[in-house]
Amino acid sequence: MSDRPQPLGLQPSFGFGDRIGLATPGHVESMRRAPGPIAPIFAQQSIREMARTNRQPEQVMHDALTAAKAAGWTGKQGADADHLKTPNDVDRTAAAGFCFFTIDPSDHVDGSADNYSPSELAEKHAAAIKEADIAWVEAYKGQQIKLPTGVTITIDEPTVRRAAVKYGKAVNHAVALARHIAAVNQKLGHDYEIELSVDETPQPTTLAEHYIVAHRCLEQGMKLVSLAPRYIGEFEKGVDYKGDLKAFEKSLADHAAISNLLGPYKLSLHSGSDKLSIYTPFARITKGQFHVKTAGTSYLEALRVVARADTDLFRRLVNFALSRYDTDKATYHVSATLKDGPAPESLSAKQLEAIYIGDWSTVPANTGFTGLARQILHCTFGSTLTHPEFAPLVRKCLESNQPLYTEVLADHFARHLQALNAGM
Repeated sequence: MSDRPQPLGLQPSFGFGDRIGLATPGHVESMRRAPGPIAPIFAQQSIREMARTNRQPEQVMHDALTAAKAAGWTGKQGADADHLKTPNDVDRTAAAGFCFFTIDPSDHVDGSADNYSPSELAEKHAAAIKEADIAWVEAYKGQQIKLPTGVTITIDEPTVRRAAVKYGKAVNHAVALARHIAAVNQKLGHDYEIELSVDETPQPTTLAEHYIVAHRCLEQGMKLVSLAPRYIGEFEKGVDYKGDLKAFEKSLADHAAISNLLGPYKLSLHSGSDKLSIYTPFARITKGQFHVKTAGTSYLEALRVVARADTDLFRRLVNFALSRYDTDKATYHVSATLKDGPAPESLSAKQLEAIYIGDWSTVPANTGFTGLARQILHCTFGSTLTHPEFAPLVRKCLESNQPLYTEVLADHFARHLQALNAGM
């Protein structure tokens, strides 16, 4: 055992996000309650979340490692520097000891590419070649990739052009950032691994796009351990998977076949928290070659503690969230509207928890609870945790009720882990 985070390779892994710095004891306990082959990442936070919560990489790392050790964790663990976009992001997180670097090239993805007409596509492709030296057509056109699932990926010229327009600049950016990650860690003498996130697009990642993007990255030396495509269906924050489960399973099998053909590398599930209905098939179809990333669900469980321990404070937090939601939801894919969040003054303490946090895996009957009000609290975490009055009150409430926070987290995540273990 080493107290230092380490790369986890192809071992199935689970990322526990902690936006406050008090959740790790509950995360550790959940691992004890659901033993299996899954390795934990306790230190996980995105650059965006650090900015929104006024935390530094060193603080995130210290809080997680110290708490894991105090809770008696003796197994290995990773550390995920999430949604990295710039060399400075890499420098800061590498210096703090992170070893799992999630590259987010979404700023360089052309999300409109799927809608371009043939003439528009030709124009955009010509511009992309000139601006970014994206000469993909000759390398891929005419290829037919036969997968063991029985599916054949046919890559014709329009397919390659569209992929180049959509992802060309993003791949160039990701490869450049991967080289910087390699150089920084070589200088520090640290081992590392990379995840590539291409899930933040309006449309699902096609099999051809997955193949081309991953092949381009691997061919140029990226130390790729996992890739997060945009899967079919909806992966909204704070609620279960929305979509056709059978169609998801079929598509996932094809993506898994590509990852084995080119890598192998793991498939990653972002916005993975609360997606109980797909965990078991996700683990089964990937044959345990997966990473699941969670973040905001630990914050929602923190607010569950506040709801039970200080109902008046929770009512105030809900009202504040309602006032901030339409602004703060801008960077999230969610369905909740303010109509899903009734005035907290009209609800009893029991109704308040049921409607705004609820049982994340079911919809309570006869409450009017849609399951979506959770998203109102989820998206407004940054405003709450940097508010000069609310932030210290939330922290004080959790510190005064740490055993309760540990218990609700342990119960919550044990159900996640048990569902994943059932697929292996």
